[in-house]
Order: sequence, then structure tokens, then C-alpha cells
Amino acid sequence: MTQKIALVGIGKIAKDQHVPSINASPDWTLAATVSRSGTVDGVPAFTDLDEMLAQRDDVRVISLCLPPVPRFDYARKAILAGRHVMLEKPPGATLAEVHALSALAAQQGVTLFATWHSRMAAGVEQARAWLAGKTIAKAHITWKEDVKKWHPGQEWVFEPGGMGVFDPGSNALSILTHILPRPVHVTAATLEYPQGRQTPIAAQVQFSDNVSGDFDWRQTGPQTWDIALETEAGTLVLSDGGATLTIDGATQDVGENREYPALYERMTRLVADGESDVDLSPMVHIADALTLGRRVDCAPFSF
Repeated sequence: MTQKIALVGIGKIAKDQHVPSINASPDWTLAATVSRSGTVDGVPAFTDLDEMLAQRDDVRVISLCLPPVPRFDYARKAILAGRHVMLEKPPGATLAEVHALSALAAQQGVTLFATWHSRMAAGVEQARAWLAGKTIAKAHITWKEDVKKWHPGQEWVFEPGGMGVFDPGSNALSILTHILPRPVHVTAATLEYPQGRQTPIAAQVQFSDNVSGDFDWRQTGPQTWDIALETEAGTLVLSDGGATLTIDGATQDVGENREYPALYERMTRLVADGESDVDLSPMVHIADALTLGRRVDCAPFSF
């Protein structure tokens, strides 16, 4: 029997990933949407979350695809209404508000799932298993993409709480924090801010244990989403956002890449088991980089 789910925030990520994943799942039925402007054909549409919660008691699960800043209020209302909640990444604008949501969900007896879709990339679990127990001599993230392609016209990414390049950077950090045999912490960062913008468009971050990262939102043409790790047993590289795994240059068989379908499968299990999954370790790195980072100005940016 499928469960009814409502999708809140019908923008690019919802249409590209969430709607197809829900529609293809044997576990879920998209029963309602909430958005000021977007809709999904054939699905009852609301423009107000309070109205949807009041009218659709049959919808017990809410998936929030809003930008991080307004997400807390929506999540809080859904949890207080007794609904299970999925949070698109990054799960909130601040660590404190997500901690508050986690405590509230536990109090209300509902599931809260802070999703990190890149952790579901095809090569990630196999990489984690191979790295277990090994010593990392050096690791480097190269995460460079085109903000105009992935966030066309979305000015909120450069507003306070939008996180700038750390919005996609959180994907890399979600993988890194999942696969490393032991945790690392940020030791220094350089953050590049376009003139007049409130969040960085590029960042170079140094972590403990000889781990580093280069994040950039200005790359056109082919996009680069790679993490390379050198160990005493060889070199492991996750590329294509974690979908491709090579060890000492040999490509491994990791199967089909199913990031968002896997998130909804995970949510099915969490709800069935009465559990939550709220790992904030990628956001800790972002907060620390923004705290320690040396700010430098760069060329203006416009969509």
C-alpha cells in the first residue's frame, strides 16, 4: 500500500528529481503540492501550507523543497501537525534551527529526515567500505559547476542563508563526512565574494589531516564533481558526483546511479521503523568555513 506525500516548493529540483522519483516509487503517491506558483499536472495544488494541512489529514508525509531560509517555519508547522518531514539539502539555514526541528520531531513522535542526496550516489557506499580502517595520506575535493545552469535566476542563493557555493559544496561534504574513516575539521578557508553579494561564489577550504577542497560556482562547460583520496593501499577517486568510482585507475562496478529514488526508499524505512535521520556534519563544515574564512572580493556576478 502506498503512502500519500505532499511536495512543498515546486521549483527546478522538485520537477527534475523529486516528482519523477515519487511517481516511479511503489511506496509513494504524490497527493498534493504546495507552491506559490508551481504545480504538477493532475495533482491537487495548494498555495498555503496551513490550508493543505487542514484539508488533507490523509497526507501524513511532507517533503520540503523550499530554499533553506523559509524551510524552518514550514517544517515546524508540519511536525506540529503530526506529519513526517523530509528536508532537501542543506536541511536549514542554521545548525540551531535544525537541532530544534530534530528535538520537536522526537517530542511529537514523527520522523525527520535531513536528506543528503549525494550520499546515495552509486559509488559512495563501496568507497566507504574500501576506505574503512585505512589511513588517509591526502584527500582533495574539486567541486566546480555553473550556478547559471543549476540555479537559473535564483537570487536567494546569494542572499544571507543561501550559502552560495556551499549549497552544491554540501553535496561534496556530505560524501566526505560519510566515507572518511575518521572525522576532520576545518582549519582555514578563503572565500570569494562577488561585489554586492552576501554569499561566496568560490571557496578554498583546508581541513585537518591533509584534506582540502576547491569549490567554484563559475565553471562553464563540463562540470567537475570529484573527490580523490590517497591511502597506503592505493588511490581512490569518486567522480561524477559520486556516481563513478575508480581505485588506482581501475573503474569499479557500482551499479545504477539512483540518488533521489534511494532517498525516498530510505524515508519509507524510517517512517516504518519510527526513526529519524538528522546528520548535520556537512553543515558543521560549512559553518566553520564561514566562521574561519578569509573574505576576498572578486568580479561582480549576475544571472
